[in-house]
Amino acid sequence: MGLTNLEQFQSKYVPPRGVSVWRPDNADGPLPVIYVHDGQNLFEPERSYIGVDWGVDEALSRLIHQGRVPAAMVVGVWNTPRRLDEYMPDHPWADDYLRFLVEELKPTIDRNYSTLTGPEHTSVMGSSMGGLISLYALCEYPRTFGAAGCVSTHWPAGDGLTLDCMRRDLPSPGRHRIYFDYGTETADAPYEPYQHKADHIMWSRGYRQPENWVTLKFHGADHSERAWRERIHRPLEFLLTGRLTPE
Repeated sequence: MGLTNLEQFQSKYVPPRGVSVWRPDNADGPLPVIYVHDGQNLFEPERSYIGVDWGVDEALSRLIHQGRVPAAMVVGVWNTPRRLDEYMPDHPWADDYLRFLVEELKPTIDRNYSTLTGPEHTSVMGSSMGGLISLYALCEYPRTFGAAGCVSTHWPAGDGLTLDCMRRDLPSPGRHRIYFDYGTETADAPYEPYQHKADHIMWSRGYRQPENWVTLKFHGADHSERAWRERIHRPLEFLLTGRLTPE
C-alpha cells in the first residue's frame, strides 16, 4: 500500500490537520500501529521542517526485511500552529489533542485499515515536545497505548512539568514499555539531569532495563531531524518487540 496522506482530518476537539498513513507493501493480516507526532516530518523530505525527513518508512522496511520486527503500520499526525499547546502535558489543549487521537483518529484508522487494536499492539511516539506528549498519552490512556517512544524528550518545557505527571500517573510496567533517548548537543545538551530524574521514577515504579524500558544516550547527537533519522530504527524496534538488537 505504501504512503497515503489524508488531508484536513476533521475533529471536534482540535483544528483539522493532515494525517499520513504508511503500511508496508504486501503486508498480510491486521498489523500493529505506531502513532507518531509531527507527522509531516516522517516520510517526505519536501514536507519536513528542515527538508530532511526521519525516513520512518525506509527504516521500518529494513527492520521488517531483516526479521527484527513484525510488519507494522505508522500513522503520522501532522502538527499545526497550536503545536506547543497541544504537546504540553497537563494542559487543556494537550488533553483535547489526546481525545482527538483516542476518540476520533484511532477509531477511524481501525475502521478503515486492517489493524490490531489492543494496547499491546498500539504505540505512540514523538521527538522533543512530541516526546513529552507521547509519555503523557501513555500516562493518561494506558488502556489505549501499550508503549511510548520519547526521542530527545524536551524535559525543560514547563520547568520539568512532565516529571510530575510521571510521578502521579505512570502506569504499571506489566503491560507497558517506554523508550527514552537523548543527545548531547544543541537543545539536547541540558536533558541529561532531567532524564536521570525520569529514570529514577521509572525504577521506583517497577520498570527495569531492558525488559520494559530503555534510556539511550547518543554522544555528539544534536536536536534535529537528521539526528533522529540516524537512530529512528532504535525506538521502532523497541516499541514493536520490547527488545533492541545489539549494534
